Amino acid sequence: MVNEQSRLQDLEEYHIMDTPPEKELNDLAEIASALCDTPISLISLLDNKRQWFKAVKGLTVKETPIKDAFCRFALHNADEVLVVEDSLLDDRFRENLLVIGDPNIRFYAGAPLKTPNGNVLGTLCIIDRKPRFMSKNQKKALKLLASRVMDFLTTRKIMIQQAHKIEFNRKRLKKLTDQVPGIIFQFEMTPEKEMSFSFVSKGVEQMNSGLNTNEILKNPSVLFNSIYEQDLSLVENSILKSYSNMSLWETEFRVVLSSNSKPLWYKGTAKPESQKNGNVIWYGIIQDISYQKEYEKTIEQISFDISHVLRKPICTMLGLTTLIENEEINEELLKKYSKYIRVVSDELDNFTKTLNETYAKKKKRAYSKSQIN
Repeated sequence: MVNEQSRLQDLEEYHIMDTPPEKELNDLAEIASALCDTPISLISLLDNKRQWFKAVKGLTVKETPIKDAFCRFALHNADEVLVVEDSLLDDRFRENLLVIGDPNIRFYAGAPLKTPNGNVLGTLCIIDRKPRFMSKNQKKALKLLASRVMDFLTTRKIMIQQAHKIEFNRKRLKKLTDQVPGIIFQFEMTPEKEMSFSFVSKGVEQMNSGLNTNEILKNPSVLFNSIYEQDLSLVENSILKSYSNMSLWETEFRVVLSSNSKPLWYKGTAKPESQKNGNVIWYGIIQDISYQKEYEKTIEQISFDISHVLRKPICTMLGLTTLIENEEINEELLKKYSKYIRVVSDELDNFTKTLNETYAKKKKRAYSKSQIN
C-alpha cells in the first residue's frame, strides 16, 4: 500500500519538479532508448495532479494529467519493472487518451525510481507505438539505469540541502558578526597592490554614517576616504609593511565623521595569510578606542596637575616643618606656625576635592562619548 503523503513529502524534498533539463539525466534516457530500441524514453515524476517529464526523448509534451499516466501503476511495486506489451489488450489502458490519441502508446516499460525511504517518485520508462516484447536482460538494464537516475537525484538533493545549510549558516554568521562591537573584515591585496574587501561587518556603518557595506565591497577606497587625512599614509604604509613581512597588522588611526566633528580614534588588528597566487588575505577587527584615548588623556592631565599644582602647598608644608625642626619653639611661635599649616592644609584639601570632582566629570563624559560612538 502506497503512503501517498509520505511519497509526496519525499518528492518535495528533492526539489526537482519544474526544474530545467540536466544533461546527465537526458543521457540516461537516451541510453534506455538505445538499449531497448524504442523511439520514446522519459524520466517521469508524479505529484498529486500530473506526471512531469524531467528528461524527454521522442515527445514534445512536458507533462500530462496523472489520470492518464502509465507510471502511476508502478508506484505500488517499487522493485519491479512495469511492462505493458500491448496497451490495447490491457483493461487498464485500452481507453487511455495517450493510447487512443497522440502519442498512440502501444508498448510501455517503466522502472520505478525508488528513494532510500522506499517511496517511488516516478519511472525511467521506454515507449513504442507498436506492441513488443521485453527480455529479462532489457528489464535488468532498465532497472540499473533507473538506479543511476536515483543516484543522481539523491546526490543532487544532498547538494541542495548542503547549499541551503551553508546559506543558512552564512546568514546566521552574518547576523552574529553584525552584532559584534567594532568591525570584522576580510581584506585582500594582490602583488600589484590592488586592494579589495571580501567581507565587512555591519559595524562599519557605525564608524561613519556615510559608509555602506555594499559600497565598500565594490570599492575599498570608500572606507579609506573616511580616514583622517594625516593618518591615511600611516595606515597604507602599515598594510604594505604587513604584506612584505607577513607580520601582524596593527595600527591606530582617526576617522572623520563630518567636517565639523572631532575625529574618532580606531585601532585595527589583523593576521595576514599568504595565498598561492601571491595575494595576501587579512582577517581582522577594527575597534573604536576613542574612550581609551580620552581616558589616557585624562590620566596624563591628572599626573600633570599632581606634579605641578600640588607642588606649591607641599613645598610650603615642607618648608614649615624644616623651620619647626631648626628653631626653638615657644607657644606663641607654635600657634603662628599652626595657622600656616592650617592654611596650607585647607588649600591642599580644597584642591584634592576639586581635582576629584573635575576628573570624575571628565571620565563620565569620555565614557558617554564611547557609548554614543
